Amino acid sequence: MDDIYCIFLGGLNNLCTLNKQYGLTKVANEPMFVIQAYKTLRDRGPYPAHSVLKELDGSFGFILYDVMSKTVFVSLGANGEVKLFWGIAADGSVVISDNLVAIKSSCSKSFAPFPTGCMYHTEGGLISFEHPKKKMKAISRVDSEGVMCGATFKVDMYSKTQTMPRVGSEANWATWGV
Repeated sequence: MDDIYCIFLGGLNNLCTLNKQYGLTKVANEPMFVIQAYKTLRDRGPYPAHSVLKELDGSFGFILYDVMSKTVFVSLGANGEVKLFWGIAADGSVVISDNLVAIKSSCSKSFAPFPTGCMYHTEGGLISFEHPKKKMKAISRVDSEGVMCGATFKVDMYSKTQTMPRVGSEANWATWGV
């Protein structure tokens, strides 16, 4: 929709309520909702992305790509029922998929599960939408042969990120905290 592509896995238990809140029709499905929520945040949203993701009730994971801004936005629900993996391919590109075989063949040993309860945005990096004021901490993954093969990420409960910057009303607050 409008040069924004979305792959959605799982389902949302509160989709009807969210569709009403965002002014969508009753027949709008999860990918349509995610695209509309993204467009709202991108164009005129007063809320940071993590506050919208906290409202999603269900098992979900999605990958969104905005062609115009060349932006990737990925999120995985907190309950861990949907699985996503990500890694670095031989050419240096990021690979994200729910297919573990595809990830292993594309990334060799440089892959890990995408962290639950988190979101990744091209401009803002990886943050937890459950604990947005806490930093993410990389933990090295070591294979059975003792070779480092990527990292998993956990919320560092003892850290804090910067507070929301005070800026004029013309600033785009939708990208802060993303």
